[in-house]
Amino acid sequence: MDTFDAGAGGILRQPKAVWATAGASVVAFMGIGLVDPILPSIAKGLNASAGQVSLLFTSYFLITALAMLVTGFVSSRIGGRKTLLLGLAFVVVFAGLAGTSDTVGQLVGYRAGWGLGNALFVSTALAVIVGAAAGGSAAAILLYESALGLGMACGPLLGALLGDASWRYPFFGTAFLMAIGFLCISVFLKEQPKPARKTSLLDPIRALGHGGLASAAVSAFFYNYTFFTVLAFTPFVLNMTPYKSGAVFFAWGVLLAVFSVLVAPRMQKRFGSLKVLGGSLVLLAADVLVLGYGNHTTAIVCTILSGAFIGVNNTVYTELALGVSDAPRPVASAGYNFVRWFAAAAAPYFAPKIEEWTDVHIPFVVAAVTAVLGAVVVGVRRRALTHEAEELEPKHAAEDSVTVFAE
Repeated sequence: MDTFDAGAGGILRQPKAVWATAGASVVAFMGIGLVDPILPSIAKGLNASAGQVSLLFTSYFLITALAMLVTGFVSSRIGGRKTLLLGLAFVVVFAGLAGTSDTVGQLVGYRAGWGLGNALFVSTALAVIVGAAAGGSAAAILLYESALGLGMACGPLLGALLGDASWRYPFFGTAFLMAIGFLCISVFLKEQPKPARKTSLLDPIRALGHGGLASAAVSAFFYNYTFFTVLAFTPFVLNMTPYKSGAVFFAWGVLLAVFSVLVAPRMQKRFGSLKVLGGSLVLLAADVLVLGYGNHTTAIVCTILSGAFIGVNNTVYTELALGVSDAPRPVASAGYNFVRWFAAAAAPYFAPKIEEWTDVHIPFVVAAVTAVLGAVVVGVRRRALTHEAEELEPKHAAEDSVTVFAE
């Protein structure tokens, strides 16, 4: 996928339905990093430990992983528009309820419901954008990736701005914005044709029988553990005010967006996807290790810098997952995401536990090791991860209804 071939004009000249879906996608991706700057505030407000508050990520992504087996099943039966609206409705309800929580247990439970809604929405959004977009799939995918980057960057900023007054306000703010997204999609997006073949619940699992897809998923599993150690555990280490923490993760998100959309495609053209991925994973491991052992200023710099490596990795992993096997892209993506999001659920839980058992440095050592393991899988399974793109292109050209979730 060469998203860079899409000109700016092609991206901007889109129907209202595309802009409505892309706008809602920005808010959906904002929800991932929204709680980052306010994690310490939530812990204080609910008299909870860092480990308990980190379960906000664990419940969210555990449900997200399991939902990967369901999203294709649902959307292939009720259609993309209804699936988007169902997902948005879940987010509006559970994000709003999260803001009313009196205990950390309630908040964790509501985040799980939020995760189900986000999975239904985001896993379907790209398919809808590609189907409704003008100018071909390249422009649509670039628009989607831009929405992802913008959402990841703005989530912590919104969390900081609203969370400075109360940790509850970011949840209410998300519910309000998603309600606007619900109305826009209801008005501007018409129902698209349903897929000719309905997806079964077991199709994503069967797709993982392909060695290349399984290898990409396992490597991404290790990488995601590193990614979400940075995202969920670092705010406690930095121990900053919501505004300062939000600024750090906003800068992190900007680098993620720039390197995902602009830098990664150029690097892939020059060096090849696997070399870029292996090198970026090793550099991420080094960055995380320095983050864990450096002083406060060094930790801030390394946190921001990790966004560059994460942005590159996200783009390359997505393309590998969608192109390495001959499974339909929605099915391949669902299987791949089913595996990798379990790491996103595990890291926020284990990082504080590891700190309790050892010290504050060791969670980052573990995160560095998992990034290296991801690179090792890429190197060892290089042959399985290499696929003749020419063989897949004619088949996949008609299957661009991909279901990528939060690269």
